[in-house]
Amino acid sequence: MNLGAPATRTQKSTVAIVDDDPSVRKAISNLCESEGFDVVAFSSTAEFLRWSIPETPVCMVLDVRMPGENGLDFQVELAKSHAEIPIVFVTAHGDIPMSVRAMKAGAIEFLTKPFRDQDLLDAINGGMAKSRMRRNALEMNAELEARYQSLSNREREVMDLITKGQLTKQIAATLNLSEITVKVCRRQIMTKMQANSMLDLGRMSEKLERMRSGPAEHQ
Repeated sequence: MNLGAPATRTQKSTVAIVDDDPSVRKAISNLCESEGFDVVAFSSTAEFLRWSIPETPVCMVLDVRMPGENGLDFQVELAKSHAEIPIVFVTAHGDIPMSVRAMKAGAIEFLTKPFRDQDLLDAINGGMAKSRMRRNALEMNAELEARYQSLSNREREVMDLITKGQLTKQIAATLNLSEITVKVCRRQIMTKMQANSMLDLGRMSEKLERMRSGPAEHQ
């Protein structure tokens, strides 16, 4: 399973249906296609894992119970692999504990068959919005990281000290540089990072730290 790059709002969204019942797959496929979604359908989670996830927002419609499989367990596996795909669960045999478990683990919705078409579409649209937001966050994070990587090693050292609150004279003493050199580095840093102020630069530094310590959805 390959994760693609972030998508723009104008790109198509894909609904991935995972259900062992061909009639259910067909019905949901027809419904989603009628709403303009791209659709892929799988009879098992193993089939889904062989799919290359596109560079567009994706929402999964997942059956809870399939032969030899448990959709709730698969939800946990996906989360562990950092494949942050919004999931809408559908089941003919749901109960409250299952629903609570799914929602606590981040599911968009837990629908019991038969369900209203509009309820499913509302849930899918909610999942697409979440997927789009996450991909946009990934795109912005990648852009920020690219700006940081454009800095020289010396500029990164200066930026680190700037964001820790050191003044020009202190930075010069710490790095054994002239104050003029520090000022030149600071101008270069502000330009390359596209920071409008020192406060802005500090926020960027904090975000870079968060990016290195946790998944994108927490940024």
